[in-house]
Amino acid sequence: MNQQTVNPDQLALDTAAKRRDFRIIANLVTPGSRVLDIGCGDGGLLALLQREKQIDGRGIELSQAGVNACVARGLFVVQGDADSDLENYPDNGFDTVILSQTIQATRNPKTVLEHLLRIGERAIVSFPNFGHWHIRGSLIAFGRMPVTKSLPATWYETPNIHFCTIHDFIDLVGEVGAKTEGIAAFKADGSPLPLSRPAWLLNLIASEAMFVLRR
Repeated sequence: MNQQTVNPDQLALDTAAKRRDFRIIANLVTPGSRVLDIGCGDGGLLALLQREKQIDGRGIELSQAGVNACVARGLFVVQGDADSDLENYPDNGFDTVILSQTIQATRNPKTVLEHLLRIGERAIVSFPNFGHWHIRGSLIAFGRMPVTKSLPATWYETPNIHFCTIHDFIDLVGEVGAKTEGIAAFKADGSPLPLSRPAWLLNLIASEAMFVLRR
């Protein structure tokens, strides 16, 4: 009996395509547009966007292992640090700049966000919401930093250094003078939340959030 060979790259792409946050981002990206993915990890999102939207994609990744994985996929990704290297990118160099689950790991989130809005016509930023009820409950009940699906590392191993809530991020958006084009929020299981709910309730029940911003 012939056994079908599984293509690891195709399997990785299919896995990326199932992520709800990646699907939302893919739906927001214009076919053939210029996209910069900052903190792109193993390149799953970039590869998905190239396959489905034929983008002119570029990436920045801090870890060498991540860069190696991206290059092995044929992606144009360089090793770099969002805190120090974004200043080298020109104004309006990209149509869309993506910072997915990374802003909380930067040393200066405000400066990074300002660079995103300078470099791209539009910025898509997602982050774990530290206002989630599970996190609040863990701190109140046990007095310990929580470990959750969106914050899986222990406090001494996590790369995250600036935790924020949805309300905190809304304040930051106003401080840098950006306009919010859209918001998406997700429960811990990854399912989307109706945005008709008031902001205080989203801040309580959303495990992760995504903002689409313009200058």
